[in-house]
Parts: sequence; structure tokens; C-alpha cells
Amino acid sequence: MRVPMLDLHAHHAPIRAELSAAIESVVDSGQFILGPALDLFEQELAEHLGVAHVVGVSSGTDALICALMAMGIGPGDEVITTPCSFVATAEAIMRVGAIPVFADIDPGSFNLSPGAAEESITANTRAIIPVNLFGRQAEMPLVRVPVLEDSAQSIGAPLHGLAGTLSFFPSKNLGACGDAGAIYTDSHELAAACRLRRNHGTAKRYHYSVIGGNLRMDTLQAAILRVKLPHLERWTADRRANAEAYRERLQESPVVLPTDAPGHAWNQFVIRAPRRDELRAHLASAGISTEVYYPVPLHLQPCFADLGYQRGEFPEAERAAAEVLGLPVYPELPPDSLEYVAESIRAFYS
Repeated sequence: MRVPMLDLHAHHAPIRAELSAAIESVVDSGQFILGPALDLFEQELAEHLGVAHVVGVSSGTDALICALMAMGIGPGDEVITTPCSFVATAEAIMRVGAIPVFADIDPGSFNLSPGAAEESITANTRAIIPVNLFGRQAEMPLVRVPVLEDSAQSIGAPLHGLAGTLSFFPSKNLGACGDAGAIYTDSHELAAACRLRRNHGTAKRYHYSVIGGNLRMDTLQAAILRVKLPHLERWTADRRANAEAYRERLQESPVVLPTDAPGHAWNQFVIRAPRRDELRAHLASAGISTEVYYPVPLHLQPCFADLGYQRGEFPEAERAAAEVLGLPVYPELPPDSLEYVAESIRAFYS
């Protein structure tokens, strides 16, 4: 048996006709940039999230960059975040000229430790970016510093900060057929600032009030996401059911299971595994795909070497990097495939 990490063919098959019709409608309209499909998607997603504004942009990374620009964060400013995340979280901070300040994670949730974040605040701190890793919302630090939530993996989580950012990368719970992202907020001022900056800083053609960028969501992707949005709750419920099935089947094994929490979106099901690399090789030989999220914490990545962090500074993040292993949890995962994954893990440790 072969078990992939994700099966987009199975994901798209039931809605293929709807997707094709949506794509054809955009092609027929000839409105490919900031078209009406994007306006409708923003309104529908805002209603789904229970927020005042959604601003569609070109990727989850650009959502972070656009939001940071709109918040006025730039050179010399410090932004606290986690070293246990995809590179885009810290990369976006540096792209606007600011300085990423890493703080260690909570070992149970893999998310930024609120206490560690609060201890890292200085006079130069302008924001905190907690990451809702693997679909579980991070605990918010109790500080008077703007919080920008990186919710790339946790669409549907309630907004607790000033704003949140989303990724619609194809593997996400709500995935486009390409790159796309969004910023969501209840702040009218921040939403307007983001809209301005996603389109080269212009509200009137050929008049530019601020420096922005080409950060616009393709209308084709907006049309595709409009088709998918009504299915999101069901897909997330299926992910939760698969996560619970793993938790039942692996509770007696030596692996440390991810903890649940209200609203957990289960974008990934990530265990801590003794002899992780051996287990991964064993599963690969059985035809089971897995993934390591993430093998090298951000403070040890060469692109951040100039920040001066050393191995050992964030022991929980470093320990997680050596132990984590993501298992297939996508909505269309067949029950016999899930059972096969669990059996294979139990067999390895027996």
C-alpha cells in the first residue's frame, strides 16, 4: 500500500466541474487582476472568519510582508517570533528591514512560548508574530505590543491580535491551485493600508502615495477559492476525525502525540518520535510518506547567521527539530490507509 502525505487528485475530483466553470468564467471575463471574483471572495471569507476585512494577496509570505509594511515596521524595529516555523515567518521580517528576535517554544504545542516572548521585549520591539503551528492556535502573550498572527496553517482560528495572515498554498486546509494569501483584521485603518500597499501604493492610477509592491492575488485563484470555501468546514472536520483516529490508535506507542485544543485545524498531524529518522525510513520502505516540520530551526539557518544566534539558545525548538515527524492527515485519507500507518508505527517500536 502507498500512502501519500497529500492527495490533491482525490481532493479536487468531487468539485472538478465547479473549478473548471469558475476558471472559465474568469477567462471569459478578461478581468485577471483585482477582478470581481476577488471582491466576492474577500467578502465571503470575512463572513466565514467573523472579521470586518479580508485583503487578498499573492501568497502567505506576501501577506506577512504587506501587513508589516502597513503596520509601519521597518529598519531598526524588532519583531519577536518563533524559531520553529517555515522560513517565511522570519524572512518577511527581514524583507521589510526589521530584525527577527527569536524566543523559544512551548514543548507541548510547538508554538511560541508567551513567557519567552514577553522576556524578549525591548524598547525596540514593535510587534510579535506568533505562529499557529500545524493548525493549533498559539497562546497570546499578555503584552501591549501589536500581535500579527501567522495563521497560515490554522484558517478558522479566532482573531486575537491586530491582524492575521493566511496562506492558500495548495497543501493548506483551504488551498488554491497555485500561490495566494490573505490578511484579515477588524481594523479599518490597517485593511486600507494593506490594500494600498498590495497594489504598488496606489489608490489612483499612476499616483503613488506610499511604497508598496505587486502583492495582488490573481483573480483566477480567488475564483478557485470561492468554489472551495463552502467545503472548508467539512474538510476540517475530516482532518479532526483523522487526528482523533491516530490519537486512539497510537496512544499505547512510544511516540508523543500532539495535543488537541479548541479550534485545532489539524493542517498537520505531527508526533514526537524516538529514533525519528529510523522510523521515517521504516515508513518509507512501507510506502508511507512523512515529512519533517522542520529539520533545522530558524535561528540555525545560514540565512539568519548575521543575527548571531548559537546552537543551544533555544533548546525546546532544537529538540523538536530532532524529534518531529508529520503523518498524512488530509481529509480524503482512507480509513484503511490511516490504520496501515498506525500499524506500521506500532510494528516499528514492537
